[in-house]
Amino acid sequence: MILTAIIFIVLGVLIKYVKMYFLIAGYNTMSKKEKEKYDIKGIATVFKNAMFGMAFIIIIGYCLSLFLKNLAIQNYVFWISIAIGTPYLIIKSNSKEFKQ
Repeated sequence: MILTAIIFIVLGVLIKYVKMYFLIAGYNTMSKKEKEKYDIKGIATVFKNAMFGMAFIIIIGYCLSLFLKNLAIQNYVFWISIAIGTPYLIIKSNSKEFKQ
């Protein structure tokens, strides 16, 4: 589970700070004219926040499962973070807020 959290953090950093926007599905297939219609920096911030948030929740769940000596907790928390983070990421990044 910690590896997944690390991957989320790395993806968030790559998208936001290294500007690897091609990791955002659909963006790399747009024409240059279509790309100009979107606030990619705002979308990248949403991706970073969602990835960091999911990673944080996963790490908290992992630590909690170790503290309570119940490994099932980490699985529940992992799936809850995915179930909340993924729809948030999809809905927020596709909102009209980032279309110019």
